[in-house]
Amino acid sequence: MRVLEIIGICIAALLVVLFLIFFRGRLLMRGSGGIRLQVRVTTVVPGRGWSTGVGRFVGDELRFYRLFSFGIRPKRVLNRQILAVESRRLPEGPERLSMPGHWVVLLCRQHGEPIEIAMAESTVTGFLSWLEAGPPRQPGSMLPRPTITPRPAES
Repeated sequence: MRVLEIIGICIAALLVVLFLIFFRGRLLMRGSGGIRLQVRVTTVVPGRGWSTGVGRFVGDELRFYRLFSFGIRPKRVLNRQILAVESRRLPEGPERLSMPGHWVVLLCRQHGEPIEIAMAESTVTGFLSWLEAGPPRQPGSMLPRPTITPRPAES
């Protein structure tokens, strides 16, 4: 009888943990400033390395939280004062299998480091508005202005 109680407690604890993992994304999306996006965390294999998650706008930062993770801290923080969008493109090759077809991939730079993020086309508009709505930079600042390359015309 004692063994069955221990097994029951372990199963209940496992279900609670799984519930928290799967519904963590919904909890992060609640309230204001939450968007669905993917961030490329590794570029070892071309077209792979994307991590699905939720982005939250907090002041001058976009904080990326991985969807299926035990971590409570953001995986990546993008600061709009030093973030520059260099280009945008549609998903290519294996990327098309890991994200919806109406998503756009943005190549950004922060501190000279390339960062690729992907989000829905309708979300890109809000993201770019948030990026440009930042406070003005100090005269003589070496920080780059956010730049936006126009999307290529579709044939």
